[in-house]
Amino acid sequence: MIQIESITKRYADGTVAVDDLSLEIPDSSITVLVGPSGCGKTTTLRMINRMVEPSSGRILLDGQDIHQQPVNALRRSMGYVIQNAGLFPHRTILANIATVPRMLGWDKVRARKRASELMERVGLDSSLAKRYPYQLSGGQQQRVGVARALAADPPVLLMDEPFSAVDPIVRKVLQGELLRIQEELGKTIVFVTHDIDEAIRLGDTIAVLRTGGKLAQFAAPDDLLSHPADAFVEDFLGAGRGVRRLSFFTSAGLELTTAPIVAADATDAQVAERAAADAPYLLVTDTDGKPLGWAEPKSLTGGASSVPAAELISYGRPFESGRDSLRDALDCAVLSPTGWAVAVDDTGRVVGVASQLTIGDAIRRAHAEKGAEASDRASAAAAGLKVAP
Repeated sequence: MIQIESITKRYADGTVAVDDLSLEIPDSSITVLVGPSGCGKTTTLRMINRMVEPSSGRILLDGQDIHQQPVNALRRSMGYVIQNAGLFPHRTILANIATVPRMLGWDKVRARKRASELMERVGLDSSLAKRYPYQLSGGQQQRVGVARALAADPPVLLMDEPFSAVDPIVRKVLQGELLRIQEELGKTIVFVTHDIDEAIRLGDTIAVLRTGGKLAQFAAPDDLLSHPADAFVEDFLGAGRGVRRLSFFTSAGLELTTAPIVAADATDAQVAERAAADAPYLLVTDTDGKPLGWAEPKSLTGGASSVPAAELISYGRPFESGRDSLRDALDCAVLSPTGWAVAVDDTGRVVGVASQLTIGDAIRRAHAEKGAEASDRASAAAAGLKVAP
């Protein structure tokens, strides 16, 4: 655990970057520091590995004051990932990743073997090992940065806006990779970002800082979205916080229907049977059960194969039933030209469809269940009982 106790950073000109900040960062979790520019996020991160020394207060790592440890040993015990990766341009990818193990005295063979293992773990092809950073894309360079930070197997990983310099598609992929790696390794990660959506996706807990380095709120993402501490936090979360909160409601209980689904090889009689369900559209699937597109029932006279695939109405983007959230399901329904979301399994086969109305009912039920849980917890707390999360 990292304990930050009343840390303040005041510079010689009187500027206060961090003001009396106290946090407890749990082991094996991702804690995100978020807030507007100039709120002290990066300064706080750098005080954890003593790249910046605090003016007052202290930081404990597993109960020991970090200022009582040799600074070089402290930094080598923590992985550090920054924006634009910060790689050594004159070293190969393999040598970049092996840097810290070599500094710690590992022999060349062992360090390079570790680097090769980590390339695979972060999703880098082994063919890139002998290339140099300038020969890699931005996303690949960031993966190298993460691999290098993990090379000596540090218990703590500090990440300073590591994905902000890449495009949104690559950024989402890298976020997913980080969550996968964290699930496997269980590091204590402190992650700095200015992007609240990134914070909500990655964080187990989120610390919102105000300008001037004061803590505004420290809470789990769902609690943060449900109960912002004040107007500042509410404004920072933005107008979409209600939709963002749907990310924490599973689609597992969403009612799906298969009534408006027909296979591409369906006969005229089978199409007519499906059309009798009074659905405005029928979803046509291929013979493997994967979606092709929507069609009006009257256009399928002569069987589902009578309409060329090019004339089908797009089904938009499907969501994976049970794995994706109600936010994903709602997004799919809103983006669909028909207003219906298509649910698939992990192989991409259709398991059902849901209308916006059905998804709205599921959202209302989820809110009611969440409210009941909160009420039960409050009652238990008042009675001095512990309730499992």
